[in-house]
Amino acid sequence: MKFSRAIASAVILGASTPSSVSSFVLPLSSSTNLISQSSSRQQQQCRHSSLYSSTEAQVEITEAVDDETPPPPTIEGMPSHSPATSLENQIYNWRGYNIRYQVSGPEDADHTLLLVHGLFVNSDHWRKTLTGLQQEGEDGKKKSCRVYALDLLGSGWSSKPFRDDPAAQLVNGENGRFADCDSVCYRENQQQQSSKATLQKKRTTPILENIPLGTGSGGNRLATELELRHPLKSPYNFYTWAEQIADFTHDVIKAADGGGSSSKNKVTLVANSIGTMSSLQSILDEPDLYNGCFVINPNFRELHSAEVPFSKLTMPLVRQIQSLLRTKGHGLFETLATPETVTEILKEPYAVTEAIDEELVSVLLDPLLTPGADEVVFDTLSYSAGPLPEQQLSSSQFPSRDECPVWVVYGLDDPWTPGKRVENLVNVGGPNDGYGEGPVERIVGLEGAGHCPHDECPERVNELILEFLDRLE
Repeated sequence: MKFSRAIASAVILGASTPSSVSSFVLPLSSSTNLISQSSSRQQQQCRHSSLYSSTEAQVEITEAVDDETPPPPTIEGMPSHSPATSLENQIYNWRGYNIRYQVSGPEDADHTLLLVHGLFVNSDHWRKTLTGLQQEGEDGKKKSCRVYALDLLGSGWSSKPFRDDPAAQLVNGENGRFADCDSVCYRENQQQQSSKATLQKKRTTPILENIPLGTGSGGNRLATELELRHPLKSPYNFYTWAEQIADFTHDVIKAADGGGSSSKNKVTLVANSIGTMSSLQSILDEPDLYNGCFVINPNFRELHSAEVPFSKLTMPLVRQIQSLLRTKGHGLFETLATPETVTEILKEPYAVTEAIDEELVSVLLDPLLTPGADEVVFDTLSYSAGPLPEQQLSSSQFPSRDECPVWVVYGLDDPWTPGKRVENLVNVGGPNDGYGEGPVERIVGLEGAGHCPHDECPERVNELILEFLDRLE
C-alpha cells in the first residue's frame, strides 16, 4: 500500500515519490496483482485524445476557410464553466493542440499574473487565487489584477498526445536545446521568429557537470552530473511547458493588452510545486516577458537522477520500475483513481484538511479520467531528469533581482518539500556563486500550511502576492 500511495500522491499533486529508493522499490512485488492492463489499447486511446493531430489540424484549417464563422473549438467532457471558479473554460490553440485556460479580473488591470500549476493537477487548483485576488490593498486603494491560469500540455482538460506521435515530437521543447543533436526548435521550424524574437534558446550539453544543489538539511553539495534531457525524449518536460507559458504570454496575454513592452505590460508568474521549474525556465528563455516570479512550495524532485543517492547503482533499478509502470501500470492507475482514494491521499500533503472538499476532489480527478491521462502520468513519472531550481536560479542568464525578483512562500508542515532547503534558496546565485545578489529576495514560511498553501490558507497567500505586486511597482 505504501507503493500505491506513493504513485497516487504523484498522480494527484505532482509530488516526487519517496526519497528513499528502497521504499519505492520493495513494495512492488506485493502490488503487481493490481498491474494487469495491456498498454496497446491505452496508447491508441492516447493518440485519439489529441484533438489536433497533424491530419486533424488540416481538417480544421479547411473548415475555417469554407466557413467564415466556424464553431468555437470544444474539448470533449469539459464543462463550459469551471465548477470551482464559475469562470468560463476557454481554449487556446497551441502548436496544434487545445489548451484550457481561465481568466479573471478587468482587462485594463494594474497587474497581470499567470498561474502555473503543479504536475497532474490543473488550473482549477488555483480556484482561490483566481477568485481571491480582487481585493483591497493595504493602502486602502483598489488593487486590480488580471489573473490567467492555464492547463499545461498533458494536464487537466488540455490535449494529451502520445509522446511518440510525430506532431507531439514536433512541439517538444527539448528540440534545439542540446548540442549533440540536430533537432530544430518549433519556432524556427514554423518560421515564427519574427514575432517572437526574444527567445534565448541556446544549445548546451544534455548533461551538466559539477552543479551546485541544496540538501534537505539546508546545506550545499555538488551534483557530479545533472541530466537535462527526458530519457524517453518525451514532450512532457519543463522545456516544453516553459515554451507553452511563453507562447501563451505572447499570443493571449500580450495580444490582449496591445503587446506593449513597458514594465506595466510585463507578466508576473505565480508557480506551485513542479510548476516552479517550468516558470523559471520560461524566464530564462524570455526574460523580457516577466517582471517577477512568486513561488509557492517548490519541489526538488527526489527521483531526479541528480537527487537519488548512489545514482549509478540505484537508477538502473528505478528505470526498470518506471518501464514496468509505463507498460503494465494502467490497472493500478484505475484502481487508485476514485474519489475516496483521492480524498485520503490529499490528506497527506494538505495540513489544512478542511480545504479538501468534494469540489476539489472532483476538479482534480475528472480530467485524470480522460483518455490518455494515465499514459501522461506514467510517462512523466519516468522523467528523472530536467532542470532543478538551484541550477536555474544560479544561471548567469537568469535576470537580476532588480529585473525579475523571486519570492518564495512555503508551508512549514509540507511533508514533501524540505523547509531548510527552501530557506537556502536565498543564497543561490549570490556572491559565493560569483553573480552578485541572487534572484531570490524573500522567503516566507507559513505555519500550519502544507504543500498547497494557496488552497489551504488562500487569504495569507493572496496577501503576500499583493505585497509582491507592490514591490514590483
